[in-house]
Amino acid sequence: MEYISTRGGMPPLRFSDILLGGLAPDGGLVMPASIPQIDNDPLQGWRSLSYAQLAFQVLSRYCDDIPADDLKRLVEETYTAETFGTRAITPLTELEAASAERGSLLVQHLSNGPTLAFKDMAMQLLGELFAHELARRGERLTILGATSGDTGSAAEYALLGRPGIRVVMLSPADRMTPFQQAQMYSIDDPGVVNLAVEGVFDDCQNLVKTVNADTDFKARYSIGAVNSINFGRIAAQIVYYVWSWLRMTDTLPAEDRPGYRVDVVVPSGNFGNIYAGHLAREMGVPLRRLLLATNENDVLDEFFRTGIYAPRSSADTLATSSPSMDISKASNLERFLWTLLGPEQFSTSWKELERDGRIDLSAHVGTMRERYGFLSASSSHADRLTAITLVRATTGLLIDPHTADGVTVALALRESGFPTLVLETAKAAKFGDTVAEALGSAPAPDEALRRLLAAEQHVVTIADDVETLRALIARDALGAV
Repeated sequence: MEYISTRGGMPPLRFSDILLGGLAPDGGLVMPASIPQIDNDPLQGWRSLSYAQLAFQVLSRYCDDIPADDLKRLVEETYTAETFGTRAITPLTELEAASAERGSLLVQHLSNGPTLAFKDMAMQLLGELFAHELARRGERLTILGATSGDTGSAAEYALLGRPGIRVVMLSPADRMTPFQQAQMYSIDDPGVVNLAVEGVFDDCQNLVKTVNADTDFKARYSIGAVNSINFGRIAAQIVYYVWSWLRMTDTLPAEDRPGYRVDVVVPSGNFGNIYAGHLAREMGVPLRRLLLATNENDVLDEFFRTGIYAPRSSADTLATSSPSMDISKASNLERFLWTLLGPEQFSTSWKELERDGRIDLSAHVGTMRERYGFLSASSSHADRLTAITLVRATTGLLIDPHTADGVTVALALRESGFPTLVLETAKAAKFGDTVAEALGSAPAPDEALRRLLAAEQHVVTIADDVETLRALIARDALGAV
C-alpha cells in the first residue's frame, strides 16, 4: 500500500513513513493511493474473529509494511477486555425493534476505553504504533495536536509515559466541559503540555496545520500529529464499522447475509469518523447510507444538503451543549473532496475555497448521495434534551449529547426495511450538566470522577498566535525530547 497527498506534492510513501508525520510535506492530507477491497468470502470468514483479530485483518491491508507478527502483537495488546471493559470491545444495544413503518435502531458503544470517548478506539492503537515505529528507528517525537474535547485526553492517556514521546495539546479556552478539561489538565507530567488557546477549535486546528506546514521547523523539533489528519487514526476507525456490520448480521440466515445493507449515523465535527465509514463502504462493507449528524454548527450538513461548502469564522462558531462538534472547518473533508472531484478539479476548487472562502459543488449533490451514500441533518439543544430523555425512558440507557445528535438524525432519516446504527461518541458522565437538564438530575459522580474534578490543573493559556506557539515548542521545556 502506498500513500499520496491530496495536494499532489508528495512522492508515494509507505504506511510507516506517513504514520509519524500527520500532514503531508506539501500541506495536504495523506491518502491511500488505492482502497483495498474486501470480497464477500473473506468478509463472511471474519465473523468468528475477535475484535483484535479483525483489526489485524483490516489494518494489514493498510499497514502492509509492518511485519505481520508485530502488527498482530500490537493489536492484541491494544484491544483487550482490561482496557475496554468487555471482551466485545464495542458491543451493540438495540434501542427500538423494527416495525412496519421503520427499521430497527441500534447504538454501537465506542466509549468503553480509558477516557470514555470513541477516540480511544483509535488512539490506544496509535500509541502502540508510535512507540513501535520510534523504537525501530531510534527516534523521538513531539506530538502537536488540537482537540475540541475528547481527542486531547485520549491522546494524552494513550501516549503518557511512552519513551521518546512528548505531547503538546491545544484546546479552545473555556469551550470544553469541566470533565473534559479535568481529564486533560489534571495530568502532571513533563511529557504532556496542555495549551488553552484564546479562540475556538478551528483556531487550534489552524495553528497545528500552520506549524506542520513549516517543514524546516517540523523537522527540527520532530513534530508529529494525532488528530484525525493522521491517517493511522482513520485506518483504526475502519475496524469498528466492519465489526458492527458483522454483529448486526450474525442472527440472519447465512444466505441473507451477503449484501445485507445497513445505515450508519455518525455525529460529525471534523469528518474523520465518518470518513473512516466511507472507506469501509468503499472497501466493500455493505453500508447503505452514511448519515451525518451535526449540531447547530451545521457547515457539513449544509454542504451535503446543498453542495455549498462555506466554513465559518471563529466568531460565527457557536458554543453548544455538544461541544466536541463545535467545528466549522472540517479538516478531513479535504480527503473526500479529492475523491469526489478527482485530483485536477480538486486542485482548482481548493484554490477557489482558499481565495473566496466558499465553493459551490451543488452539481455533485446527487453523486454524494447516490454514489457515496451521504445524507445529513442537524439537531438543536432542545432536540438533544428530547433524545436523552426518550432513550432513557424507553431503554434505561444514558446517552451523551453528541450521541443524542445522532439519535435525533436517526429518528428523522431512518427507513423501513433497513436497520440504522448510531455510533456512540462518549459516556454521558462527561456532560453532566446537559444530562441533568434533560432528566432533572445526573447520576452521582463516582469517587474517581470526584477526585479528577478536584485535582490541580496544569494548563497554559496562550493567544491565537502561531509565533507564540513556535516559541513555546522551541523552548527546552517544550522542545524535541
